[in-house]
Amino acid sequence: MRNSIFKLFMLLSLSFSAFYSSADAKNEQKFVAITAIVEHPALDNVRKGVEDELKDNGYIAGKNLKLQFSSAQGSSANAAQIAKQFVASKPDVIVGIATPSSQALVATTKRIPIVFTAVTDPVVAKLTPSWDASKTNVTGVSDALSLDAQIDLMLKIKPEAKNIGYVYSPSETNSTIILKQLQVELEKRGMKIIAAPAQRTSDISTAARSLKGKVDMIYTTTDNNVVSAYEALAKVANESKIALIASNPESTERGAIAALGMSYYDLGRQAGKIVIRILNGENPGDIAPQVGNITQLTINKKAAERQGVILPENVLKSAAKIVEK
Repeated sequence: MRNSIFKLFMLLSLSFSAFYSSADAKNEQKFVAITAIVEHPALDNVRKGVEDELKDNGYIAGKNLKLQFSSAQGSSANAAQIAKQFVASKPDVIVGIATPSSQALVATTKRIPIVFTAVTDPVVAKLTPSWDASKTNVTGVSDALSLDAQIDLMLKIKPEAKNIGYVYSPSETNSTIILKQLQVELEKRGMKIIAAPAQRTSDISTAARSLKGKVDMIYTTTDNNVVSAYEALAKVANESKIALIASNPESTERGAIAALGMSYYDLGRQAGKIVIRILNGENPGDIAPQVGNITQLTINKKAAERQGVILPENVLKSAAKIVEK
């Protein structure tokens, strides 16, 4: 009898122990650190998307989630320093927004899970060895776009376009990758790219002015240096009557005529889903890198007027959003 009571007591003890252990795990605070190379509308939307995805799945900052953010203010040296600080604080997951910040994180830790986002080609950027599950501590979401679709849009807006200007930062891997790819794709259509490098934000206007009289339009990617000074670029396009086409929808709010690109908010939500999988116990090395799955065409009619462009009706009808400012 005494033996039976002892066994019952032990069983109940184990049950209570398992219950409280499960409750503790559920209420355990997680720590997610986020860093971006710079703050501008596109990257800000990525960050908001990540944070909203966490919140909508029960990870509430200040309750069961510690959330930390640092911007590198456009400096690779700052990005490296932030990476070291984050790794020292031992978060559960670190999110790297844009290539330079993600590269700094990958160079700093091989142990803490890293989720990159707003990176065009993680393989060329040496974040992952391939597009397969990396078996490392790194995974994430790319913002790579179909260049064929981008060129189709250019020709819908200016069918006679032959020379495409490209203002970019030579130090940004994303931008140099796209430059090489554009050269190949434009040549197939009898078109040419004329590159105008701008190493610093203050060089953007000068680079854009160097294209006057040489190009039919200017195309911009998500080059963080360029996007940070987009109003200066748009001012030159307006003055020179050069059509300005972008690859991120946020740039239409700042002076581009049109943009066929990722919804950067949804890109952040997609990255947030990966963060949650890792917080819930999955290994980042078992999750293959993804490509953003939501694109949209945004048009700015006022910018078209300022740049002397009459937008075709079929382009206007296909726009998900029309900006009038």
